[in-house]
Order: sequence, then C-alpha cells, then structure tokens
Amino acid sequence: MMELSKSLTRAEMERAFYTKDASYDGVCFVAVKTTGIFCLPSCPAKPKRENVEFFLSARQAIFAGYRPCKRCHPLDVHGAPPPWAKALMERVEKIPDEKITAREMASMGVTPERARRWFLEHYGMTFAEWRRGKHLAEAFTQIRNGEPLDDVVFANGYESHSGFRDAFAKTFGAAPMRARGKDYIAAQFIESPLGPLLAAATREAVCFLEFSDRRMLEFNYKQIRKRFGLPILPTTNDALERLRAELDCYFQGKLAGLPAPKFSTRLALNGTPFQERVWNELQEIPHGATISYEQLAHNIGQPTAVRAVARANGSNRISILIPCHRVIGKDGELTGYGGGLWRKRLLLELERTGQFP
Repeated sequence: MMELSKSLTRAEMERAFYTKDASYDGVCFVAVKTTGIFCLPSCPAKPKRENVEFFLSARQAIFAGYRPCKRCHPLDVHGAPPPWAKALMERVEKIPDEKITAREMASMGVTPERARRWFLEHYGMTFAEWRRGKHLAEAFTQIRNGEPLDDVVFANGYESHSGFRDAFAKTFGAAPMRARGKDYIAAQFIESPLGPLLAAATREAVCFLEFSDRRMLEFNYKQIRKRFGLPILPTTNDALERLRAELDCYFQGKLAGLPAPKFSTRLALNGTPFQERVWNELQEIPHGATISYEQLAHNIGQPTAVRAVARANGSNRISILIPCHRVIGKDGELTGYGGGLWRKRLLLELERTGQFP
C-alpha cells in the first residue's frame, strides 16, 4: 500500500479510482452521492465524476453519511478481519438494534477493550462508533430523502422512536426530525492539496473551515454548535457546494476576481464585536500580500491592541477565506498558524505565484 501524502489531490484520487489503481486502497476512499455508498479506488464501480467525492479515511466517509460497498468491502482494506471481529460485524448486520454486552462479547472470545483497540487501529473509530455510524448513515440518508420517520425507525431495527432518537442524536448531534428542517448546520470533509478540511455551513453561509488535523478541532467544532445553537448534520447544502467549488479554484490558482482574487462565498462569523472587526479586516488583506499584527491593529483603529488582535486572529474558525495566514511577524518571519507553519508557507506561496512550489 502506498504511503499517504499530505499533498494528495482530488485529481490524483480521481486518477486512482478511474484507473482502478489498487495501490491507493486504504490511502483514500471514493463515495458515490447517488447511491450513498463508499468504495476502494480499485472497486469496479464506474460512477460519473460529478457524483463522487473523496475521503482520506473510512471514518470520514461513514460519518459523512455513506455505507461501505458490499462489492469491494472497503472496511477490509487492511486484510480480512480476524474471525472474532468478523463475527461481531456479522452480528451487527443481522441484528442492528442489538446492544452487544461485555458478557456476550466474552462468549464470542473477545473483550470490549480488545474490540475497541482493534477497530480504532483499523478503522479509526471504536467498535461502538463503527456500529452506530454504519447503521445511522443509512437512516440519515433515508431521512434526508424525505422518507417517513416511522419507516426509517423500524426499517433500521429500532423498536422505539426514543431509542432511535438517542442513537441518532449521539452520532449527529441532533434529533432525527431536525435533519429535514431548516435549522441545522451541514458539515462535510473537503479534499485539498494540503490535507482534508472540515467545513460547516448554515443554509446561507460558511461558519467553519479548518484542516482536519488541527489541534483543538473537536473543541472548535463543538463551539460552532454552541454559538449557533443548531445541530450539526453530516450532509451538504448549497453554501458548502459553493465553497467546495471556490476552494478547488483557489488551490489551482484560478480564483475569480483577478488581478485581485477574492472568495465570494458568504460567511457567518458569529464572534464578539471585536473579533468580527478583526476578521473583517483580515478579509481586506490583498491576495498575495501580508501584514504584521501591528499593522492589523492600526487598520482597525486600535494600534495599542496588538495582543488582543493576535488572540482574535488565533480564534478565527474559517481558515483561508478569513486569511489569518497572511499575518506575519513584524520582522517578516512567519509566526504561528493553527494549520501548521508548513501550510502557512505553502498558502502564501500559492497566493504569490499561483502555484505550489
């Protein structure tokens, strides 16, 4: 299996999938929007390009609402599971609503801790998370498509609405009926040459965009839910699709608005008045330019508030679109960046030259 690269691009993943390159199996996964299935790059399936999206882990695909393909078995990418793990999976398939107790696991020759460690190592999630995600992804797809809640509940093996609601909310952060209402935040992973980005948006505007390996990502994600008072659901919407398209142009050095490229995707800031002043000013820094914290403080009319400006800069939850990476030290040196200084350097080089070095 090839080594995962931080610079894995959508174009490279597309090539792997449409040429059925098995060396990419486990490095990335392809999901088909029209079927709700995710596959290995070597899968014989041949969906249209406009119907696919890519993920760098099975966990990302599952929690974006996709089910594993029964043809290529993407969850077996690291080899066939041991008999005890396979038995657990088959039991979940047959009796989706059953809660497997520690005693029942022991009768199958496995402890809960062993199952937890094995699923974490191979799938990036605990056995409990794998079980919930696998079945609720199907339920979420049905709800999103407008199927009656009663049908979804009982078709997925739940005996009561309350049990289903509890499981759904634990995974997706919302009661199931909120999935088809107006008030929720859609969240998706977006591939980029610098690694996957986790994006979230209301129906009208983007409210979150961070590299998926950033420290404090989970905390910031929870803060979004708290600040907006809305559940977060693993789906997409028009705002996220616009963002995806603009980011694709951005990373290719083809963002609209030349000679002064600028994102047109609407943003939902929802910070303190001071933070929003700083974040709005950040968006005024020209593409390809940089400024210091001192200059940023001067630009908002508070030249003595350099430290407060730096804190607001660090609190930015919408990377790239609110370009906090364009703020550097007074001496011209690169300073801290939540996504890593290596990304900051590459983003600035992309904006300066139109391409990565």
